[in-house]
Amino acid sequence: MTEDDRPAVGRRTVLGALTGVGSAALAGCSALDPADDDSTSELDTAQARELAERFAPTLYFDEYEKWFPTDPRPYTSEPDGEPVVHGFDAVEGYHGADNEDEPPEPAAFYHAVQYDDSSLVAIQYWFYYVFDQFSCNFHWHDWEVLHVFVDVDTGEPQLYVGSSHSRDVPNNEFLDPDPAVVPRILPELGSHSSTLSVNEVPDRFQRIGDDDLLADVTNETIDRLADLVDVPFAYGLPRDEGVRLPMVIPELDGVPLYEHDAVPSFTRESLIAEELTVRSLTELESPPTDLPLREPGLVFEHLERDGGADVGYALHPTSEIDHITGFTGPQLSFEFPVPDVVEDAVSHHISTTGTPWDQPRYDNPAADISASSHREALSDRYDAIGAPASVDTVIARISETTTSDDAPEDEGLTTTNAPLEGVALLESDPEMRPTFGGVATFGDVEPGTHHLTVNAAGTAPHRERLTVGDGEADTDADEDDDAEDDDAEGDDDAEGGRYRRAGVDGQVPLVARDKATRLELDDGDVDTDIVRSAIEDDFAGRIYDSAVDGTDTVYVHEGGAYTTELRDGDAEIGAVRVNPDPGSGESIRIDRPETGKASLAAFLADISEETRASVAAVERTDDETDGGNGARGTDDGGGSENAVQGLERALEAVVEAATRAEQRAREGDQDGTDRQLAAVRDRLERVTERLEAASDDLPSDLSNAAANRAEQADRRAEQAQNAGKL
Repeated sequence: MTEDDRPAVGRRTVLGALTGVGSAALAGCSALDPADDDSTSELDTAQARELAERFAPTLYFDEYEKWFPTDPRPYTSEPDGEPVVHGFDAVEGYHGADNEDEPPEPAAFYHAVQYDDSSLVAIQYWFYYVFDQFSCNFHWHDWEVLHVFVDVDTGEPQLYVGSSHSRDVPNNEFLDPDPAVVPRILPELGSHSSTLSVNEVPDRFQRIGDDDLLADVTNETIDRLADLVDVPFAYGLPRDEGVRLPMVIPELDGVPLYEHDAVPSFTRESLIAEELTVRSLTELESPPTDLPLREPGLVFEHLERDGGADVGYALHPTSEIDHITGFTGPQLSFEFPVPDVVEDAVSHHISTTGTPWDQPRYDNPAADISASSHREALSDRYDAIGAPASVDTVIARISETTTSDDAPEDEGLTTTNAPLEGVALLESDPEMRPTFGGVATFGDVEPGTHHLTVNAAGTAPHRERLTVGDGEADTDADEDDDAEDDDAEGDDDAEGGRYRRAGVDGQVPLVARDKATRLELDDGDVDTDIVRSAIEDDFAGRIYDSAVDGTDTVYVHEGGAYTTELRDGDAEIGAVRVNPDPGSGESIRIDRPETGKASLAAFLADISEETRASVAAVERTDDETDGGNGARGTDDGGGSENAVQGLERALEAVVEAATRAEQRAREGDQDGTDRQLAAVRDRLERVTERLEAASDDLPSDLSNAAANRAEQADRRAEQAQNAGKL
């Protein structure tokens, strides 16, 4: 097919900021900018070949993989006098080859450079794939690379670097590998991202070592998230680590790619199997739980090495193909519509890849070292390698929100590990990337304000605004609040760099779509300048905290019982009690948010009345059961009184005092407001006493809820006393 014969293919909207559906940077196609590294020179041809054959890796593919490394030269054409590889030609040629016995033209390409005035050499192994299909990106052509750093004076390998999804997703790296072990790669299904394997189980990924097996990566650990301390900061291989990862179907000109006339040999069987595929991340009611995990498939090795692999690949120098000037093809799209503005911002993620020889890491492989500890190690050994730079990194752990067994029905939540991987986007620098082990990370983030969007198949989107860098305070906590945010703006890392944990304490809770409720905050018609909002659940605690940007929308689980906390530009606090109506599908809207004593007093009245009504319902049930005689306790005066009734009356007293405090505040009576707030705190102490006395007579879930609310009410009452405005 000539260039003139190919149909004109249009683009359509492909990505939505709030749906969180997008693309990682081209898998294995991005590079870090060189950082104070010396220049390199091409290695002598014979020495380059010797080292390339010695370290030629063995590849262990997924059983569902459809596209394997091949030679692009058979698919080259010169429509404008320059040699290029068009996606249509590559697909047609790849499928048209006789590949009943093995994939067509299995090949790898090597490139070797030596750092000037140094004994450090880097051998690169470039693998070309005709097509890339992943959960958040797809495109014609895919180049992946493994870097092997070797000291030519000693012959010892120094570092392996397997390319991951983008410069901001940490590569899979191993420092000081065993020189007797040939490098092994576990290509990720669809994306072909290169995970390393160095231990005695060659076809499985081991993130953390044990007594019998080495870890397959030596990246520094994720020490900024409490539940991931000592876990290596590397992309890894999620499906091999027990995490589900859904794939999506690419479209071309408005139809699924396998139905398009331009590529007749492209069939549904050309793509990843249906059991691993979702047709829309936004239409699923809940995250899929039946996606298969990774199982090993074909094994590739250099054909001159007899290791019993399924396929032998040829090894060629990149000098044989570096005359190719481009890898082309029309931009693809997702199956579901999203805003044009976002498609334009991230179109490079779903367009074709560039050539390896035009990337900075081609001449400077050290540019691809993502672990600062590894760069530090090479810098200590070789003057040619620059020390790691200090960069700002955003990091978060996604979790799943579900109802808590310790809470009353539909009145409390808990968070657990997410059942499948998601995708994340910093909209100010639109590069989507997949999570790994539920972790989203963005490296080298520019100082300033950013919008973070996180989503996964079957979940409602999460969106928040955060500030990075320059040491400016962006704290989530108030001096009167028990909430902690030790590194809201980032901590200096021991190996260079600053971290900003997104979400609350690094956690971003996602909600299944069939359980999600929209909570909207609109401060457009009020005088109060709301600059920050947070959401707390009675049981899960603080689950959302973000600077406010116009009309904000947050998705929360319909089974929670929430407090929305508000902060204005003068650091004044307000609070609103929010209780979704499960099953109604109705959103919740806070139209007139406010801060100060009146707002907090109104909240105290609402949460106390809510608890009183729940306690009264238990009391009525007991009266019916006991024939109207539920007296099981004794009050302080020696009279007979049901302990549950005593708790209800104590809560009612709080409601009365809080209501009067709100009235005084709205009347502008400072002294009267403060007196009533003092009364509220005194009566809350009485509630705590009565709750302890009645705990055996209350259902355990209600007792838990009442205790959590009383603790929060006392904290909010103290905030109200300290508030500077009525």
